[in-house]
Amino acid sequence: MSHQANLRVLMLSDVFFPRINGVSTSIETFRRDLGSCGIDVTLIAPEYPDPHHSADTHRIPSWRLPFDPEDRLMSWPALQHKLQEIETQHWDLVHIQTPFAAHYAGVRFGQRRHIPILSTYHTHFEEYLHHYLPLLPRPWLRATARSVVHHQCKAYDAIVVPSLAMRETLHGYGVRRPLQVLPTGIPVGQFENGNRAAFRARHAIAPEQPVALCVGRVAHEKNIGFLLDVTEQLRRSMPDILLLIAGDGPALHSLKQQAHTLDIEANVRFVGYLDRKTELADCYAAADVFAFASKTETQGLVLLEAMAAGLPVYSLSKLGTRDILEPRRGAVVAADDIATFAAGLSELLRDPHQRRELSLAARAWAAEWSSPGRAQQLAELYRSLV
Repeated sequence: MSHQANLRVLMLSDVFFPRINGVSTSIETFRRDLGSCGIDVTLIAPEYPDPHHSADTHRIPSWRLPFDPEDRLMSWPALQHKLQEIETQHWDLVHIQTPFAAHYAGVRFGQRRHIPILSTYHTHFEEYLHHYLPLLPRPWLRATARSVVHHQCKAYDAIVVPSLAMRETLHGYGVRRPLQVLPTGIPVGQFENGNRAAFRARHAIAPEQPVALCVGRVAHEKNIGFLLDVTEQLRRSMPDILLLIAGDGPALHSLKQQAHTLDIEANVRFVGYLDRKTELADCYAAADVFAFASKTETQGLVLLEAMAAGLPVYSLSKLGTRDILEPRRGAVVAADDIATFAAGLSELLRDPHQRRELSLAARAWAAEWSSPGRAQQLAELYRSLV
């Protein structure tokens, strides 16, 4: 095969838009840029009740998961039928994005066709499953997650991890397949020109009101409850503080209950999911600081999106977020303690000079994570395998 020939990649995932999360965003970002690198990607993903059609995507009938209502399980017979239907086409490589039906179907397909199988390890399941299966013993869930990941990784010719921390995690599981650290890039220009005044006007936020923003899936593992406790402390010295939470998810009801119990409902605003191409940039622009407390991120794309918008980041530095935060470019690393976190956030919100300096540094750092360059790296990895 010519080194310059277009490669045909079959990509499988148990999640994709309209389900909004980091996996969906990563797939979309890479796939958009891979075409210009000579890579043709066909995606197999679940069908959702809310239709979301896109070119080169095969949707598989799917069922709702009782313990995680946002996600779907693809019908195994329908998935197998689709793979049989396309098996006669030419494929160079299989890229698996998630470890459920997509993994088992993708591995079988790749082995049957004798083509390389690549996987991206997006989710730190060891720190994730107990939120969705709370009745099962946490040590057992952790051990099971490690065992399953270790076993699944044996089937891959190479594995992509989005951060150094995830490479260390898989090494700790005993995974010995080749591991490539390749973060998802971001479309920097998409977040650069948000309209601060327009968003604040739409959501009845006063022009000078101090706003801390958190964007992401409203899920238990995101540690958003910690930010509510911080807001309760912060309100004592900054009565008009507003914590803006953009996103939706299974923890929304309990977080609203927590805000009610803490008597901070006037200081917290849940605005739901925002359209990435029209509303999200305005939301970033409307805030003064991006506050983040998740300890389970394998990368933390929202941190880079905020930085691309020129928004200073104030965050815990845990697991995959360390690669973004530890250079301290556009970000202040916070302590994992409610009172100390609140004090540092208050200090940053009261210091416009520091925020301006962080904003400039944040934009420059985010530019180094531009998505086209990351797609070129993935294309080179594909070509090294075929």
